[in-house]
Amino acid sequence: MIRPYTVVLIVPTGIGASIGGYAGDALPVARAIAQTCDRLITHPNVLNGAQLYWSLPNALYVEGYGLDKFACLEWGLQPVRQNRIGLILDRAIESELRLRHLQVTDAARATLGLDLTDYVITDAPLEVELRTAASGASWGTIGNPDSLLRAAETLIHQARADAIAIVARFPDDPGSLALQNYRSGSGVDPLAGAEAVISHLVVRQFQIPAAHAPALMPLPLDPNLSPRAAAEELGYTFLPCVLVGLSRAPQFVTKGRNSFSSPPKTIWADEVDAAVIPATACGGGALLGLSSQKALIIAVEENRTQMQVPPEPLGIEAIKVNSYLEALGVLVAHRAGISPDSLRPNLSSLYRLTQTRDRS
Repeated sequence: MIRPYTVVLIVPTGIGASIGGYAGDALPVARAIAQTCDRLITHPNVLNGAQLYWSLPNALYVEGYGLDKFACLEWGLQPVRQNRIGLILDRAIESELRLRHLQVTDAARATLGLDLTDYVITDAPLEVELRTAASGASWGTIGNPDSLLRAAETLIHQARADAIAIVARFPDDPGSLALQNYRSGSGVDPLAGAEAVISHLVVRQFQIPAAHAPALMPLPLDPNLSPRAAAEELGYTFLPCVLVGLSRAPQFVTKGRNSFSSPPKTIWADEVDAAVIPATACGGGALLGLSSQKALIIAVEENRTQMQVPPEPLGIEAIKVNSYLEALGVLVAHRAGISPDSLRPNLSSLYRLTQTRDRS
């Protein structure tokens, strides 16, 4: 029996990707790739669209640190029917803005049927600060990580949370050049790098699904807003997509795959058939791990980023394609067991190899 065809779609966070560097603008790519495979594994940066989301029944929502651990065969992915989600709110969030986020969770329970625990407010402000690297990529710091971890521990042990949604108060800077560029569709998401730091911390410490939504005051209307940035300006919160994603995020199996206690139907990285990545962003841990597992690597050149890390200097063998439309064709052919070369008009003849004589 042929195993399920499995694809990993990666668009790294905070590197200004032309597609996937904005508010859920890689969702159409994910929806299309999901039609070519049995299982799509991707991460919040691809699927999160603020108040917009699209539930894909064959997609697995895996936080970036967890995806790295999965790719190097340290963690497996255990699909679930539904997670019980715990909510952490930063003490720095103002009372009215906090209420907006709590109303979102009530709406998710009443309208979408999601299972949420009672919430926790951190015992100290998280003190998020934003940074920009020399490459142009965004990153950030959190001043009180212990407060975040204590809140997560409370939800896990007292409220029996299976997954953690975090809302941290981010700095408002509506006049910054970085934000203006992002809203116009020509810059790097100034929040994404710091968001990754927050979710990585919880996933690394507790090995359960987690994702983050920033708390910000609404921005003034901009008539020249880019369609790719528009999803983040529809209301007061980015939390809906996070709750939907976490509701069915796979649990992490942290024991060795040959362990007696490893659950059935756990997915491991050596079952991945293909991975799709921007062509200049091949240096991440997830792709390096998957390339060593003999997955087909498809590098998309049209999805430009602030990084300059192509596959060749890393010794990664990849099929380079111009667009995601072309990548879809490669995936369809690969799943069918058809060599992409046979679909091109010029097919070269086979060459004879010179046999090495055994001199033993």
